Amino acid sequence: MLSVKRPEEVIEIINTEFSHIAGEEFVPLTKSLGRVLARDITADEYVPDFDRSTVDGYAVFSRDTFGCTEAIPAILPVVGEILMGQAAEKDLNPGECYAIPTGGAVPKGADSVVMIEYTEDYGDGTIGIMKSTAPGMNMIFRGDDVYPGKTVLKKGRIISSQDIGAMASMGITEVPVTKKLTVGIISTGDELIHHSQKPIGGQIRDVNSPMLESMLEAFGVNTVNYGIIIDDEELLEKKVNEAVSECDVVILSGGSSVGVKDAACRIIESFGTILLHGIAIKPGKPTILGKTNDQKALVGLPGHPVAAYFITKLFVLPLLAKLETREMKTYTISAKVTENISANHGRAQYQACHFFEKDGELFAQPIRGKSGLITSLAGADGYFEIPRDCEGLRQYETIQIIVSTGE
Repeated sequence: MLSVKRPEEVIEIINTEFSHIAGEEFVPLTKSLGRVLARDITADEYVPDFDRSTVDGYAVFSRDTFGCTEAIPAILPVVGEILMGQAAEKDLNPGECYAIPTGGAVPKGADSVVMIEYTEDYGDGTIGIMKSTAPGMNMIFRGDDVYPGKTVLKKGRIISSQDIGAMASMGITEVPVTKKLTVGIISTGDELIHHSQKPIGGQIRDVNSPMLESMLEAFGVNTVNYGIIIDDEELLEKKVNEAVSECDVVILSGGSSVGVKDAACRIIESFGTILLHGIAIKPGKPTILGKTNDQKALVGLPGHPVAAYFITKLFVLPLLAKLETREMKTYTISAKVTENISANHGRAQYQACHFFEKDGELFAQPIRGKSGLITSLAGADGYFEIPRDCEGLRQYETIQIIVSTGE
C-alpha cells in the first residue's frame, strides 16, 4: 500500500526540496521569444526621451485657449512646423503655436496640443482654435512610459513579443535568459515498442515518450529520449545512470506501480532520496519523486498515458519552473458541466473535457474513457478538478476549466 501525499503536499515538497539550478546566458533580443527572463529588466534612460504629441494638431500654451468657442475662437500665429524626428527650432512663447504631427517632439514651453479637428487655418499664418485644451492634454511627457530605475520586466517571466518591443525601446540588444534545462525520458516495459512499429500479440506502441517530449519542448526545455528499456533492473539502472549524468531531470515512464517487476522505486532511491511514492489523485496515484545526491530530480510516472499526462501537467511542469525560477500561471474559464459526475472520494480527480457555447453560456462536456486510453485526451479543450473532499459534481454546476498552464 502506497503512503500517498495530497496534491498540495506534493507542490510543497517540490518548493521545499528543489531550488534554482538553471544557469544564465545572453541571447540576441530577437531570439529571446519564449525564453525565461533570468534578471529583472530595469531602465537606465527615459522612454520617450522628449515630450511627445499623441495627435496631429498644434502645440500651445493651454491658457491661450481658455474660454474659446466656435463663435469666439482663439487666434494664434503659427511660428513653425515640427517635423518627425526633429526638435523645434526655438521655444514656444505665449500667444504662439507650432504645427505638430502625431509623435512629434513638443517644443519647450508648450503644455498641451490641440487636435487639428478643432482648429481652422485662416491662410494668413494664423489659426483659430474652437475648443479649449487643458495642461497635458494630447501629450505624453518625457519618461511617462519608462524612467531610470523603473523595473519594466520581472525575472522569471516568459518573454513575449510585446516584451521584446519594450526592450527594443530601451535599446537592449542582448537579453539575460535562463539556460534551457535538459530532461531525459526513459520508457520502461516488456510490452512497449516504438510508435512507428506494428504491434504483435500483446505489444503496444510507446505513447508516453512522444507525448512527454512534445509537452516538455513546448514548455521550453530540451529533451533527450533514451528509448525503451525492458523490465530488467540492471539494464534500467544503467540507462538511468547515463541519463542522470547528462540531464538536469530524468523521467521514467512506467514501472512506478507496486509489483514484483517494478524496479523504478529501488533505482531512484539508489541515486539519493525518495521524496514521495504515491499521490492522492486520479489518475496518477503511483507516482514517484526522488532527488539525487547532487540535487537532480528523478520522476517515476505511471505507464498509463492519461495519468502520465496529468502528472506532468500538474507536478512535473511546476518542478521544472522551480528549477528555472520561472513564473507559473494557470488560465481558467468558467463553465457549466453538462452531466452529473461521481468522484472517487479521498482522491482529487482530474477530468478532460470539451467546451462549447450555447445560448450565451459556456458548457463543459466531460470526455469519458476507460483508464489508460489516450483517446480520452485527444482533442480535449482543457480539464477540470474535482477536489478530494468532494463526492462529485451536479449537472450544470459551475466549474473552472484549466485551459493552459505556463507564463
